[in-house]
Amino acid sequence: MYGLYLIAALAVTGGAIAFIGDIVGTKIGKKRLSIFGLRPRHTSNVITVITGIFITTLTIGIMSIASDNVRTALFGMEELNANLASKQFELDDLSNELILTKNKYQQANSDLEKSKVEVEELKKEQIQLKEESDRLKEGNEKLELSNARLITDNELLSGNNEKLTKDNETLTKSNTELSANNEELKTDNQNLEKRNENLRNGLTAIREGDIVFRAGEILASAVIKGNRPTEDVVRDIDELANTATNNVSGRVGNTADHSVWIYQPELSEAVKAISESSQDVVLRMVAAGNLMRGEPVRTSLELYKNSKIYDKDEFIVSKAYEIQEGVEAEQVVRHFLTEVNHSAATKGVLSDPITGAVGVMEASQFYQIVDAVSKANGLIVLTAYARDTTETIGPLRLVIKFEQLKSKKA
Repeated sequence: MYGLYLIAALAVTGGAIAFIGDIVGTKIGKKRLSIFGLRPRHTSNVITVITGIFITTLTIGIMSIASDNVRTALFGMEELNANLASKQFELDDLSNELILTKNKYQQANSDLEKSKVEVEELKKEQIQLKEESDRLKEGNEKLELSNARLITDNELLSGNNEKLTKDNETLTKSNTELSANNEELKTDNQNLEKRNENLRNGLTAIREGDIVFRAGEILASAVIKGNRPTEDVVRDIDELANTATNNVSGRVGNTADHSVWIYQPELSEAVKAISESSQDVVLRMVAAGNLMRGEPVRTSLELYKNSKIYDKDEFIVSKAYEIQEGVEAEQVVRHFLTEVNHSAATKGVLSDPITGAVGVMEASQFYQIVDAVSKANGLIVLTAYARDTTETIGPLRLVIKFEQLKSKKA
């Protein structure tokens, strides 16, 4: 808006000066004045030129007075150009700085992305560390519980140590008594030597005699409860010895005295082991040697910890057989029973020392399975189960199931 006012003012001023110059020139021309000895027409031209110079000078002066931009354009152009060049140089520097700043910004963004990734990884590591810390905390709690148990156990051990100290004193006294018993044992050994002499003397007769029980054959067996007073254990063993005597008498007849003879040190050790046992014990009385008709019944004692081996209807073993023409069915069933016997004995059921058998099977069931196998053709499976709850002492009563898997086409 300011420029429009300035242009209007210059137009009016220039027009006024031109008008005045025209009037002056006209008057000079009419008067035919002459300056510097020039003709009137030339004088008029000079005045016109001077008027134009005056108009231009006055116009520039007015513009200079009225506008800083005009003054700058007329008198400060070089300085303005120098400032422009300086500003351009500064602008280039700023552009370079802007580019560097953009590069730094991009690098900062890249670093920020990397930092975000690292932050995520650190968060994951923090979660893992927290989980590990929770596990360690649980482990510390378990260790504290274990330490508490150990403290309790140490207290118990301290009490046991005191008890052991007292027991040692008791054992010392027992050793003294054992020393006295050793003297008795020497006497017993002498008696045994005499018995052995008698046995050697009668060896020939024994070989030719009637063997009633073979060495190792079971005369009687029973489960005796452990952790009881020795008097109760002795009473149970005496009852088992009476059973063994009856079994021997039942086989050889009542024509002679067949009372069971047990080696006393062995009996004492058995009584002590059973009375101190935390669980029931299987006691077997077996023939110490081949028992001839009319001889004393010398026995050995065998101890086994008793426990439940099979529950009722519990699976024992299963085996597949390929039945072909000409295969002996009874041989297949007996082979399977051998597998059953081995599996049960491995698990802990006591086997017969003479036959090695642990199982008992009804004859009707045996021949029923044999008949089923004899009629089979192809792949069959025999499976054995415990008919009743079975303990270590046995016997294992069996239930055998037959299954035809695949028949061969004729």
